[in-house]
Amino acid sequence: MQEPTLLLLTALADEPRHGYAIAREVEVISGGRVKMRTGTLYGALERLLQQGLIEVHSEEVVDSRLRRTYTLTSPGRTALAAEAKRIAATAREATRRLGVTGEAATS
Repeated sequence: MQEPTLLLLTALADEPRHGYAIAREVEVISGGRVKMRTGTLYGALERLLQQGLIEVHSEEVVDSRLRRTYTLTSPGRTALAAEAKRIAATAREATRRLGVTGEAATS
């Protein structure tokens, strides 16, 4: 799973969000490293919709514009959980091989 997909799914893991809120959450999750541009964000959301990993939770008109709120689907949750498990296992192995323990492992 590519990092942008991981970040988008993670941003939707705890509650449904609309586009701008997703972009802000991605920035927070990534510690400010990733700032998704509008075109990139909505292109990625469309791809995730087509893949069945997310779905439209609700739609409303705000300031004469349609605002969609997105949420994870069951397959999206499964995919995110599997990726989180894979990343955690890789991190544990890297930590083991480096001989890092305790506080140094989490810094």
